Amino acid sequence: MNNSEIIADGFAFIEGVRWHQGSLWFSDMHGHGVHRIDASGTVEEICRIDNRPSGLGWLPNGDMLIVSMTDRQLLRRKADGVISVHADLSGMVTKRANDMVVDRQGRAWVGNFGFHTDEDEGIAPTNLVRVDPDGSFHQVADQMIFPNGTVMTPDGKTLIVAETYAARLTAFDVGDDGSLSNRRIWAQFLDGSVPDGIALDAEGAIWVASPTNARCFRVQEGGEVLDVIETGKQQPFTCALGGPDRKTLYIALADSADRDECRDRMSGKIIAKNVPVAGAGML
Repeated sequence: MNNSEIIADGFAFIEGVRWHQGSLWFSDMHGHGVHRIDASGTVEEICRIDNRPSGLGWLPNGDMLIVSMTDRQLLRRKADGVISVHADLSGMVTKRANDMVVDRQGRAWVGNFGFHTDEDEGIAPTNLVRVDPDGSFHQVADQMIFPNGTVMTPDGKTLIVAETYAARLTAFDVGDDGSLSNRRIWAQFLDGSVPDGIALDAEGAIWVASPTNARCFRVQEGGEVLDVIETGKQQPFTCALGGPDRKTLYIALADSADRDECRDRMSGKIIAKNVPVAGAGML
């Protein structure tokens, strides 16, 4: 982690790191808060989410979307701070909702666990859900193995999903109507890496946070690794590209994903490291 800087520290477990309108936003999943770091470095808690916040995104009108994990809802926070249910996914999503990406049309692509990782359940496939701007929702893919970090290419035509427990990135073509087709493996990892949170750059490569081997790496389609950042004793769980020139890689670290350990240690932090290629996609 040479030449990296700690920009936030003392959190339980950080997820959903996003760069949006000049600020860095993130969820403290086990601390139940959504936070923002402004250009001066000030950290502000934006809201509290009782059922564990995860993925974040924004509708075209500026309203913020927040995944509420354990009740499997997608929440909507307006500029005045009022929070409402944008979509109740509990009838379609049987386990915890998780990360997501929101595209330029305001469609949210939401993943979920499929099984409880902390209750010794066996790995089980699950679905991927698209939530439209009006709050209606639709299953768009099945047989996904823990769909996690997700990115959309700037042209809106390709969705790429990290299937964590399958150790791969999976791509889909996106139709004008939001349907998915041409499912394919974008990159398969055979070195012990598992993709958690991911970030797309302007050259079409993807930064992958892999907690199992404590590294954040840049990979191109087909699986060739182009760059690696080792994170030492702490595990990276998600990442985002941001900063004024979009060339800062923000990496969220923690000692563990276990809820009790995270709340006891409060070791969650975000580090920042300069990289040569700017981020792509939503701002």
